[in-house]
Formats: sequence, C-alpha cells, structure tokens
Amino acid sequence: MMSYANSSTGSGSRTARRTFEFGRTYVVRPRGKHQATIVWLHGLGDNGSSCSQLLESLPLPNVKWICPTAPSRPVAMLGGFPCTAWFDVGELSENGPDDLEGLDASAAHIANLLSTEPSDVKLGVGGFSMGAAIALYSATCFAHGKYGNGNPYPVTLRAIVGLSGWLPGASNVRNRVGGSDEAARRAASLPILLSHGLCDDVVPYTYGERSFHALSSAGFRNLVFKPYDGLGHYTIPKEMDEVCNWLNSRLGL
Repeated sequence: MMSYANSSTGSGSRTARRTFEFGRTYVVRPRGKHQATIVWLHGLGDNGSSCSQLLESLPLPNVKWICPTAPSRPVAMLGGFPCTAWFDVGELSENGPDDLEGLDASAAHIANLLSTEPSDVKLGVGGFSMGAAIALYSATCFAHGKYGNGNPYPVTLRAIVGLSGWLPGASNVRNRVGGSDEAARRAASLPILLSHGLCDDVVPYTYGERSFHALSSAGFRNLVFKPYDGLGHYTIPKEMDEVCNWLNSRLGL
C-alpha cells in the first residue's frame, strides 16, 4: 500500500490534507528482453488484477506491465458511493470542476512506480476509461514538466495509450503546455494513441474526439485517434492488437 498526503497551504489558512491509500500493485514480468515498462490503469471500480490478466496474454514479450489499484474513495458521480477511483468525478463535462488533488496524487503514484525502472528502459502509461483519463493527464504533466500543483514531474514518458477515456482539464491544457519551448518540444515528441468506440454509452465518443482536439491544439503532434464502429465501453481483441502494433512501432520493441 502506498499513501500520498497532498497538502495545500495558503497565507494564514490551515493546511488541508487528503491522504490517498493506493491498493495492491500487480506486475507482469517481461518474457523476453526488458525494453519497456508501461503502467496500465484500470477503470472506475476495477482493480489492477483484472488488467494484469488481460496484459499477460498480449504478444509483447519485451514489456513489463505494472498494474496498480486506485484508492477507494467516495465518488460524486455515484452519489458518494465509495469505490476504486483515480480521482473524484461528478459529471463528465468540459466545464465541470476537476479534482486536481486526486489527479496529482494518482499521477505522482504512477511516476513513482516508473522512477525506479532501469535507465535504458522506455517508460509509458496507458489505461481504460478513468485509467485513460489519468494516462492523458500524466502526458500533460510530463509535457508541462510539472504536476497541476507545481511540483516537478520526475520521469520521461515515451508512449501514452488512452482507450475509451477523456482528458481531465481539457480546457486548460493549452495554457499549461504553451508556456515554454521546452514544454512545446516535449508535447510535440510524445507519441499518444487514443481509441474510442462509437457506441460508448458510458464515456460518449464525443469526449474522446474532444480530447484528441484539445491535445492537438495544445501542441501534441504525435497523436493517433482510432474510432471503432459498433464498440461500446469495453475493449475488443482487434483494438488490443492495434495497441500492440502501435507500441511495437513507437517504442522500437
């Protein structure tokens, strides 16, 4: 179990602290030469174990997969019902308030898991649904060089995969990344694969599309967006095959 206490201080204000207890982390070891490590993030209410079972069947022998489990927390979208969630979410909307503290805590947990990997190994983050949202948020932190709270982002990401997800803080991403040449360079060079089912009734397809446009207009140039006809809010073998092919080519596996 890992816990993060996020503190925010203001002049004369008391320190507000929320501690996030992350669940168990599952690891799928590479069957071949260890060339890449990818943290894969589950969706709302799920856990790292189910991800690891899917990933160990993929034909990517040179990838080590790390599958953490999100903290259990009350989720506003579910009327305050507690379940595993990478951050709190009320409604999916462009203008809804983002749980910056929860986003940063999860992004930091992922970066921490990657920070101890060997220096010659390429690092990536991927996920499904809410896990995809955190993968995309991590991409913006990497490009910006900082988390939303201003602390430095410590690892170099080489690939991002987001399936059936959305970009939290989409309206602000251009401001975050447009601030420096260095950030623009990192954004332009980071490969990102987005895919989304046209029949998704949980995270509507338009959210995937809008996320793609928000990233693109913020300077993320190495973007692929794949729509899947007839696909709902789940993954299919064809989609996972495309993920494997994309990772092989982008990471030179």
